[in-house]
Amino acid sequence: MTAPLAETAGALPRRSAWLGWTLALLATLAFSLAPAVGKAAIDLGIDALLLLTLRLLITTGLLGATLGFSQPARLRIRPRSLRMCAAAGFANGLGMVFFFLALTRLEAAIGAMILSLSPLVVLLLLALRGERFTHRNTIRLGLGLAGVYLLIGPSGQVDLGGALLAMAAVLAFPIQLVVIQWHLRDEDPRTVTLYIAATMALVAGGWWLAQGAAWTPLGLRGWLLLGVLAVVSTYLARLAMFVAIREMGSGQFGLLQPLETMLTVMWSVLFLGERLAWVQWLASALIAASALMAMQRLRRVRWPRE
Repeated sequence: MTAPLAETAGALPRRSAWLGWTLALLATLAFSLAPAVGKAAIDLGIDALLLLTLRLLITTGLLGATLGFSQPARLRIRPRSLRMCAAAGFANGLGMVFFFLALTRLEAAIGAMILSLSPLVVLLLLALRGERFTHRNTIRLGLGLAGVYLLIGPSGQVDLGGALLAMAAVLAFPIQLVVIQWHLRDEDPRTVTLYIAATMALVAGGWWLAQGAAWTPLGLRGWLLLGVLAVVSTYLARLAMFVAIREMGSGQFGLLQPLETMLTVMWSVLFLGERLAWVQWLASALIAASALMAMQRLRRVRWPRE
């Protein structure tokens, strides 16, 4: 999934804007590969929880090594901030577990479409915190729910259990965003990401152990897919995301989420041979419109301080 959304003020120099958008597009491209690559690995017979655990362990190791060699002082974090990172990582780890389990029952394109509803859940969470829920938010929510219904309802071809797991991921992922925005805005984002990733690895690894710690041989192709998933779609994507947000602002970066979903659908069709009915393409358009409207609203939100 893509970066947290926050409003950014001020005009950017042309060079910074060019660099920001270039890296943002590269990060979006890398993020968009994750569902299709993960689905391809699962289709090889690799246990989903094992795949997720290895992905997060590799990512955590790379992030820790990068920070340790470049700026070791950034490894230190205040105890309270560490607790907030653990809370955000626990929620995001659960979301990742639910999504990877959903990929065992859903096509990657369907899972990505459902996941793109996350901005709507952020608006709902902000409403619980006192942010006004407007009539336009009701329209956004209606479009998203209509898209989900068309996606899993009329065709009858979508596994309901898989869809529910994907919806559980949609509910879990935004918790990380609000925790970061409310409690971790003053911390270095690289430090926060490292400790969130480490907590996610613990959650995924714990779930894998609780389910019997099934080990399935990955084989050469499996290890290659895992490498793309961990190094390209997670580690390198997040490094590009950090620089992009610094140059252009996370509100601008977040507007690329519909593009990420569209690219994921394209990779799923091209490389996994997935096919969508016309009603599912209509559902995709409704969900994308809803997500884009929600993110435009999130750019104008006054994020409450604790």
